[in-house]
Amino acid sequence: MSANENKQLLQHIYSELSKGNSAPFLESLSDDVRWTIMGTTRWSKTYEGKQAILTELLGPLFAQFADQYTATAHRFIAEDDLVVAEVSGSVTTKSGKPYNNSYCYIFRLDGGKIQEVKEYLDTQLAVSALGG
Repeated sequence: MSANENKQLLQHIYSELSKGNSAPFLESLSDDVRWTIMGTTRWSKTYEGKQAILTELLGPLFAQFADQYTATAHRFIAEDDLVVAEVSGSVTTKSGKPYNNSYCYIFRLDGGKIQEVKEYLDTQLAVSALGG
Protein backbone atom coordinates (compact mmCIF):
# COMPACT_ATOMS: atom_id res chain seq x y z
CA MET A 1 0.00 0.00 0.00
CA SER A 2 1.11 3.58 -0.61
CA ALA A 3 1.85 6.10 2.10
CA ASN A 4 -1.46 7.81 1.31
CA GLU A 5 -3.40 4.52 1.55
CA ASN A 6 -1.76 3.77 4.92
CA LYS A 7 -2.69 7.25 6.11
CA GLN A 8 -6.29 6.77 4.97
CA LEU A 9 -6.48 3.47 6.84
CA LEU A 10 -5.31 5.11 10.08
CA GLN A 11 -7.69 8.02 9.52
CA HIS A 12 -10.56 5.54 9.25
CA ILE A 13 -9.40 3.67 12.36
CA TYR A 14 -9.25 6.89 14.41
CA SER A 15 -12.58 8.08 13.06
CA GLU A 16 -14.03 4.94 14.62
CA LEU A 17 -11.95 5.15 17.82
CA SER A 18 -13.26 8.68 18.37
CA LYS A 19 -16.73 7.06 18.61
CA GLY A 20 -15.49 4.32 20.94
CA ASN A 21 -15.40 1.62 18.23
CA SER A 22 -12.12 -0.28 18.55
CA ALA A 23 -13.01 -3.09 16.10
CA PRO A 24 -11.29 -1.59 13.01
CA PHE A 25 -8.12 -0.98 15.05
CA LEU A 26 -8.03 -4.50 16.48
CA GLU A 27 -8.76 -6.02 13.06
CA SER A 28 -5.86 -4.08 11.54
CA LEU A 29 -3.26 -5.48 13.96
CA SER A 30 -1.13 -8.18 12.36
CA ASP A 31 -0.74 -11.40 14.33
CA ASP A 32 2.97 -10.69 14.83
CA VAL A 33 2.64 -6.96 15.61
CA ARG A 34 5.12 -5.35 18.01
CA TRP A 35 3.94 -2.50 20.29
CA THR A 36 6.52 -0.54 22.25
CA ILE A 37 5.44 1.89 24.95
CA MET A 38 8.25 4.28 25.74
CA GLY A 39 9.24 5.30 29.25
CA THR A 40 9.77 3.56 32.56
CA THR A 41 6.23 2.82 33.75
CA ARG A 42 4.94 -0.68 34.44
CA TRP A 43 3.28 -0.48 31.02
CA SER A 44 6.53 0.49 29.28
CA LYS A 45 7.98 -2.39 27.28
CA THR A 46 7.64 -4.11 23.94
CA TYR A 47 4.62 -6.36 23.57
CA GLU A 48 5.25 -9.11 21.01
CA GLY A 49 2.24 -10.35 19.02
CA LYS A 50 -1.43 -9.52 18.87
CA GLN A 51 -2.35 -12.00 21.60
CA ALA A 52 0.18 -10.49 24.04
CA ILE A 53 -1.14 -7.01 23.27
CA LEU A 54 -4.69 -8.11 23.98
CA THR A 55 -3.94 -10.04 27.19
CA GLU A 56 -0.97 -8.16 28.70
CA LEU A 57 -1.73 -4.58 27.65
CA LEU A 58 -5.25 -3.83 26.46
CA GLY A 59 -7.10 -6.26 28.74
CA PRO A 60 -5.55 -5.02 32.01
CA LEU A 61 -5.62 -1.41 30.84
CA PHE A 62 -9.27 -1.36 29.79
CA ALA A 63 -10.23 -3.23 32.98
CA GLN A 64 -9.34 -0.02 34.85
CA PHE A 65 -11.74 2.14 32.82
CA ALA A 66 -15.17 3.07 34.17
CA ASP A 67 -16.56 4.26 30.86
CA GLN A 68 -15.92 4.10 27.11
CA TYR A 69 -12.39 5.03 26.03
CA THR A 70 -12.21 7.31 23.01
CA ALA A 71 -9.18 8.42 21.02
CA THR A 72 -9.19 11.38 18.66
CA ALA A 73 -6.44 12.00 16.13
CA HIS A 74 -5.47 15.57 15.38
CA ARG A 75 -2.76 15.08 12.78
CA PHE A 76 -1.34 12.38 10.51
CA ILE A 77 1.98 12.36 8.70
CA ALA A 78 2.73 9.53 6.28
CA GLU A 79 5.91 8.50 4.49
CA ASP A 80 6.63 5.13 2.88
CA ASP A 81 5.31 2.44 5.27
CA LEU A 82 5.14 4.78 8.30
CA VAL A 83 2.25 6.87 9.62
CA VAL A 84 2.64 9.20 12.59
CA ALA A 85 -0.51 10.15 14.48
CA GLU A 86 -0.94 12.85 17.13
CA VAL A 87 -3.76 11.62 19.35
CA SER A 88 -5.63 12.51 22.52
CA GLY A 89 -7.43 9.89 24.57
CA SER A 90 -10.20 10.34 27.09
CA VAL A 91 -11.66 8.08 29.78
CA THR A 92 -12.39 7.96 33.51
CA THR A 93 -10.85 5.20 35.62
CA LYS A 94 -12.89 3.05 38.01
CA SER A 95 -11.21 4.97 40.85
CA GLY A 96 -12.78 8.16 39.46
CA LYS A 97 -9.59 9.67 38.05
CA PRO A 98 -9.70 11.27 34.62
CA TYR A 99 -7.19 9.74 32.23
CA ASN A 100 -6.95 12.19 29.37
CA ASN A 101 -3.54 11.61 27.84
CA SER A 102 -1.80 12.89 24.72
CA TYR A 103 0.06 10.51 22.46
CA CYS A 104 2.35 10.37 19.49
CA TYR A 105 2.12 7.02 17.71
CA ILE A 106 4.43 5.82 14.98
CA PHE A 107 2.81 3.02 13.00
CA ARG A 108 4.60 0.78 10.49
CA LEU A 109 2.20 -0.93 8.10
CA ASP A 110 2.49 -3.67 5.52
CA GLY A 111 -0.33 -4.89 3.29
CA GLY A 112 -2.99 -2.98 5.20
CA LYS A 113 -1.95 -4.40 8.57
CA ILE A 114 -0.20 -2.68 11.47
CA GLN A 115 3.16 -4.40 11.97
CA GLU A 116 4.68 -2.11 14.57
CA VAL A 117 3.57 0.61 16.99
CA LYS A 118 5.79 2.98 18.96
CA GLU A 119 3.88 4.95 21.57
CA TYR A 120 5.04 8.16 23.25
CA LEU A 121 2.83 9.56 26.03
CA ASP A 122 2.75 11.54 29.25
CA THR A 123 4.15 8.78 31.45
CA GLN A 124 3.66 10.74 34.70
CA LEU A 125 -0.05 10.98 33.95
CA ALA A 126 -0.16 7.25 33.22
CA VAL A 127 1.50 6.48 36.55
CA SER A 128 -0.76 8.80 38.56
CA ALA A 129 -4.00 7.62 36.90
CA LEU A 130 -3.21 3.96 36.20
CA GLY A 131 -0.49 3.06 38.67
CA GLY A 132 3.15 2.13 38.40
